[in-house]
Amino acid sequence: MYTLLIGNKNYSSWSLRPWLALRAAGIPFAEKKLWLDTPEFAAQLQGLTPALRVPVLLDEGFAVWDSLAICEYVAERHPDAGLWPSDARARARARSLVAQMHSGFGQLRSTLPMNVEASLPHVDASPAQADIDAVQALWRDTRVEFGGNGPFLFGRFCIADAFFAPVVSRFATYAIPAEGEARAYRDAVLALPAMQDWCRDARAEATFVAIDEPYRTHR
Repeated sequence: MYTLLIGNKNYSSWSLRPWLALRAAGIPFAEKKLWLDTPEFAAQLQGLTPALRVPVLLDEGFAVWDSLAICEYVAERHPDAGLWPSDARARARARSLVAQMHSGFGQLRSTLPMNVEASLPHVDASPAQADIDAVQALWRDTRVEFGGNGPFLFGRFCIADAFFAPVVSRFATYAIPAEGEARAYRDAVLALPAMQDWCRDARAEATFVAIDEPYRTHR
């Protein structure tokens, strides 16, 4: 069985991605939470990852770090899980979206950090408006072209949905308006049982971290 090292569920958007992909695909794993902003955090990662960040997947002692690398590793190990779309063009588009989410939308990340338990509609989201609009356009266009009869970006849940799940969480926290296909997609992700489990656990943590630059290195 895999072991997935994650950070606080309330804050760690990078941890949510592989956790959600594994859970939604029904791939068994053990979860080990390392509390952010503690003296023990880096010490527990020593020898596992030079990045000293979560998430980290352990497979019989072999460590894979970074949310994208973990998802790719698991998809290769479990081809029948359908973590990428089966159609070649849909799969290429899904990988493009994941790469864009993995490296982009910096203003959205910094202006609206993931904070599952909070309700912060009063926060000024305008600095991130361009990113918000771009994300929703990606959701709408992808659903129209590839969504078919399913509720997710490519019909059935895949890694691309796992990567946008932290953004969906931010939209809920900061009451970001969404309409049409974007709203339907947001609601489908929030209704996913695995996503609801993560959010329930996040609200139960009652452990809070200052939203500052050191924390943001672990997002």
